[in-house]
Amino acid sequence: MKVDQFFAFRNRGDETKPFLSHLEDLRFTIVKIAIALVLAMVACFLFRNELAAIVQRPLIAVDPHRAANLQSLGVADSFTISLELSFYGGLVLSFPFLVFFLAEFVLPALSRKEKAMLFPASLLGAGLFLSGAAFCYFVVLPQTLEFFFKDAQSMNWQPTWTVREYYSFTTQFVISFGLAFELPLVVLLLVKLDIVDYNLLKRTRTFAVVIIFILAAVITPTSDILTLLLMGGPMYFLYEICIGIAWLMQDRSQIKKSDSSDLS
Repeated sequence: MKVDQFFAFRNRGDETKPFLSHLEDLRFTIVKIAIALVLAMVACFLFRNELAAIVQRPLIAVDPHRAANLQSLGVADSFTISLELSFYGGLVLSFPFLVFFLAEFVLPALSRKEKAMLFPASLLGAGLFLSGAAFCYFVVLPQTLEFFFKDAQSMNWQPTWTVREYYSFTTQFVISFGLAFELPLVVLLLVKLDIVDYNLLKRTRTFAVVIIFILAAVITPTSDILTLLLMGGPMYFLYEICIGIAWLMQDRSQIKKSDSSDLS
């Protein structure tokens, strides 16, 4: 198979493809996604020591001796946890290719307006995910680890964490924040597709606050109020930014008409 065929977009034209042809295109897309993900996982596995050091850095910031005291209780922990880290690292590394292959499959079925939104939305989604993950890694995660570390000590317990528990907690925590930061993209797409507008977002602000903090409580792997506020606060701030962007995108005459009806 040639490289240009591997990366070529399907051309719909005026031809209606049969159902089996769509299934074949979907199968080929899944194969390409799997290949990209596996290659990225292999690359991450080759640098598993460096990847493990990156995940341990927030714990070292809390207590320099804690990383060395992580306990490995399983015989194959060094291998299985490395595979888990490689999967998450490979997912982030191959994300641009995954978006491209999905776009290759979906693009021919979209309208002209939807096609124009696809690539900007993909770039914005990747940026929001990385921003949320970075915010969690550098700001929220160290404070959360320190909170649980000191909370255990306050009860006269000696915090002894296992390698599997620590790596599972940190990876889920960081990815949860990355997914939570996708909320503005969802709102903006709904506004762009004329499903919701500025007036609706403004009227339902109170309900949005409740929904945001419920989502934050569901997404976060912990139940402490500090983590809930650290996730829900930025999500609500981003929601307010979406309201401002929706105001810029909407026709001024509709906004004035709605505001006058609210006053009356």
